Amino acid sequence: MKLTTLPPTSGVRFVAEFERQTDAYLIWPERPDNWRDGAKPAQRAFTKLANLIGKYEPTTMLVSSKQYLNARHLLDDHIRVLEMSSNDAFIKDTGPIYVEADGKLQAIDFGFNAWGGLLDGLYFPWDQDQLISGKLAELNNIPYYVEHNLIVEGCSIITDGQGTLITTEDVLLSEGRNPGQSKSEVEMMLKRYLGIKKIIWLKHGFFLDETNGAIDNIVNFIAPGEVVITWTEDKKDPMFQTVRQIERALLKAKDAYNRSLKIHHLNMPKVQTVGKVESESIDPINGLLPRTPGQRLTTSYVNYVLINDAVIVPQFGDSNDAVAVDKLQGLFPKRRVLPFNAHEMILGGGGLHTVVHTRPDTSYPGGE
Repeated sequence: MKLTTLPPTSGVRFVAEFERQTDAYLIWPERPDNWRDGAKPAQRAFTKLANLIGKYEPTTMLVSSKQYLNARHLLDDHIRVLEMSSNDAFIKDTGPIYVEADGKLQAIDFGFNAWGGLLDGLYFPWDQDQLISGKLAELNNIPYYVEHNLIVEGCSIITDGQGTLITTEDVLLSEGRNPGQSKSEVEMMLKRYLGIKKIIWLKHGFFLDETNGAIDNIVNFIAPGEVVITWTEDKKDPMFQTVRQIERALLKAKDAYNRSLKIHHLNMPKVQTVGKVESESIDPINGLLPRTPGQRLTTSYVNYVLINDAVIVPQFGDSNDAVAVDKLQGLFPKRRVLPFNAHEMILGGGGLHTVVHTRPDTSYPGGE
């Protein structure tokens, strides 16, 4: 049900990803101008990922009518497959933002314009992606607000579930997303719709991230008052200074409860790039951001996925893969840490976190 009034001024809470979940959703990749080899390698990777998540919580794959039989054939029987139109497969950015209002789940359908609209967006059109939030809310009978005057992707904001939000200026204040809106105006809307009490702004995200620097590649909450950040000791990498600026900003910050943040580091893998063969296997179409040989890929272990009782950690065939798994196992001792090869998602311009959307279970007490 679409809600036509403004959200209440109190009793609203943006739910954290480390809290208990009802189910998970993915969108089947298929556009050959973004996914290599007609999206077949990506489809195999998405199949493996959905089947893995499905072992821990109910999982749904959304798919176009022309790909329905293919997806249904490849996915395990316990994965629900539903027809739903979309422009691409990055559901974390196009799905609803969930809040708890007086103990009940509600959703916010913010604006989406493919990470920058006609100025610096990644594709056109994005009309079907803009409909995803409302469709999922209605599918699950969740009351939802529509606020398309503010462009907010799910990967652009993170929360501790206790009123604190972290984001980047490069994304939410970009001219392609929210032109003409000041930081204070954006803050006011985030606080009103999400019940946020404190916003920690970081200037920049990941170097050359196609989305301008989404927060989910650089910082994530482990728990209230505790974060993990992307890190590197390579002084030649442009990220060397960026991650130190981020750490300094977070060390100075206080959360909604006036707590200092405890910070953990996750060292990046070595720089990875698009290969020549990979580049040539993606169909070139005017207006879509190309994949060129040697282009740097956005590889970050912070881009993990939290599901019930588990953490799915991206892997890149790097010596730091196992280190990241061990580190996250120590940070999430009650969860099973599951390594997953994220190459196809990264090559498509996203990551593991970008292609999975989870729905909170507000009936479950105690968060995790």
